[in-house]
Amino acid sequence: MGGKPCIRGLRVTVGTIVGLMASGHSTEDILKAYPYLEPEDMQEALTYAAWRVKELDRL
Repeated sequence: MGGKPCIRGLRVTVGTIVGLMASGHSTEDILKAYPYLEPEDMQEALTYAAWRVKELDRL
């Protein structure tokens, strides 16, 4: 995926998940679109995104 962070090594990027959530899609909607994801993956994507923003603030 071009070096972009992915969910559990799957071909779904953190950016895709966070973007869908930011656009108003529910966890249920996302899980229907990507049935191989788990509910915990949604939380992990948000956790990673928050960590990454903090890391960029340090630069």
